[in-house]
Parts: sequence; C-alpha cells; structure tokens
Amino acid sequence: MRLVVAITGASGIIYGKRFIEELKSRDIEVHLVVSDAAKKVADAELGEVDWASLSSHIYKPDELTAPIASGSFPIDAMVIVPATMKTIGALANGYCDDLISRAADVQLKEGRGLMIVPRETPLHAIHLENMAKLNRMGVTILPAMPAFYHNPKTMEQLVDFIVGKMLDQLGIEHELYRRWGS
Repeated sequence: MRLVVAITGASGIIYGKRFIEELKSRDIEVHLVVSDAAKKVADAELGEVDWASLSSHIYKPDELTAPIASGSFPIDAMVIVPATMKTIGALANGYCDDLISRAADVQLKEGRGLMIVPRETPLHAIHLENMAKLNRMGVTILPAMPAFYHNPKTMEQLVDFIVGKMLDQLGIEHELYRRWGS
C-alpha cells in the first residue's frame, strides 16, 4: 500500500504522528508532506519531531514537482491529519497553491481515496459547507472526535481511537481500541 500523508498546522499534530507510526509498523509506504505551520505547531505540542525517519519519502510543501503532484504516480489514498480549515477551504474550492493541496486535488481528479481529519472547534457555516462540499465529492471526513465507550484512561488511548478509525477507513487491521460490543 502506498499512501500520501499530509500534516497541516492545526492543533492535534499527535494524530498525524501516531498515524504515521502505525503505518510504518505495517511497512506501508508513506509519502509525507509537513506544512511550515505544522512544523511550528509540532514544536509547540510535541517538541522536535524527526519526520523523515517516520516516512518513506518526505517532500517540502512548495515542491510542486514531487511525484505525488501527478496523477500518473499511483497512490492508494491520501490522508490529511490534522487538516486546517485553510486547507479544507482550498480543497473545497479548487485552490492549489502548495504540494498538499495539489496532491489532494490529484486524488480528487483521479477518483482516488482522500480522507481529512479536521481538528477545529467550534465550527461556523463556511467550515461546515466546505466539509459538506468535499464529502459530496467523495472525501471521507473523519473529525478528531474520540469516543468514550472503550473507557479510555490516557490521552494515548484517545488518540489511538481516532488513529484506529482512520485505519478502519483504509481497510487496515488493528487493535488500537476495544470495539463496541467486544
């Protein structure tokens, strides 16, 4: 499996980092783009992160000649985690000014999987309209809203719930949380 993962500058960088760790543990090929804003948020939330060691390939946000910017480069799916409202707005309106928005636009035009994990609250009408527009285009919207039926005791368990839901959407088996009824 070959995935593009994009990390944007919303709070909740831990979701993206943990997701990539899970992909790496399964030998999934990860093509990673980390926005400049995400690097700043990561420093504030997690300290220094060695993104290159977590991915198979890493690209700069302005590297528009990267393979993932072309529809001829086969990708199984792309996940933007966390996804800023700026990125969501750009995607909903076809505005591609960096590698993250271009790679996502390629996923849409090629009819390939695209998942966004918004991490913002509260939401106003434009946020909701942009997400609804993307959903109508086939984008999976998976807000970082953990459940509590599995009785989480730590922040890691809350994060793993969302990462597990992301893996579920991609058809990747895991045991990151206890499923309802089990």
